[in-house]
Amino acid sequence: MRRARDVLLDTGPIVALLDARDQWHAACTAAFERYADRCVTTEAVVTEACYFAGRQGGSGSIALNLLRDAEIPIVSVETGGMRRAAALMDRFANLPMDFADASLVAVAEALGIESVLTTDRRGFAAYRTGRGGSFRVLLSR
Repeated sequence: MRRARDVLLDTGPIVALLDARDQWHAACTAAFERYADRCVTTEAVVTEACYFAGRQGGSGSIALNLLRDAEIPIVSVETGGMRRAAALMDRFANLPMDFADASLVAVAEALGIESVLTTDRRGFAAYRTGRGGSFRVLLSR
């Protein structure tokens, strides 16, 4: 039986999984083994991860293949979610919040998700869940 998809997957862990030299590689590998079957991500995160993976010298498709092989659902942010993402980016402009993070928070609000697999502790410490609480960051070094 499959678990509920109750963990957001951000860009940092995807990129770290693909690069053994990344300072987060070991922690992300362990966390991914534990939480992959609970993860969901967004198209914006996938776009960002493919870009960074490509900058490491290979094909950006390696990030997409990782997500496909792990059967991570990739969610599209529809019109209402886009409006919410734009409002979140305005609200957290001082961090700043990028579209990938805004898409994750908008999806978290829509799906009631409160946990995130991310290397972005600063951002996700400031962002709030749909209930107004703090996100639970499931990654430590």
